[in-house]
Amino acid sequence: MTVRAFIGDGRGEIITAGRNDSVAAVVALLADKRIGCVPIVDDGQVLGIFSERDVIYGLQREGAALLDKPVGAVMTAPAVTIAPDTSTLSALSLMTRRRVRHLPIVEGGRLVGFVSIGDLVKARMDRIETEVDAMRAYIQGT
Repeated sequence: MTVRAFIGDGRGEIITAGRNDSVAAVVALLADKRIGCVPIVDDGQVLGIFSERDVIYGLQREGAALLDKPVGAVMTAPAVTIAPDTSTLSALSLMTRRRVRHLPIVEGGRLVGFVSIGDLVKARMDRIETEVDAMRAYIQGT
């Protein structure tokens, strides 16, 4: 299975922010949508990722002044991205190696999807359960 399955999978729109949005505005967006991070996008291209970790580290470094800065100044960049034909196992491996929990899916230089480690683990578990059920049915059928 590839991450292409997560593109347009009915989870709704990809929530993004622009590099000139204030940190305070993006923090409010994260809270409002109950999400942990957003890709920072300009004209469809992923410039970076802004996450809860960026908020924590930024507040420790700069205090409340962080909230007035543009998110582009404090985002994690460049973003680690994957192509739609990346296997779910390769994406999970990349996330583990790079210590990230979200990956933008990029095709032709443009953001086409966004996947979390939770999405990938769930897909992997679903596939394992399906294989176990098939094996069980095969064994019981003989």
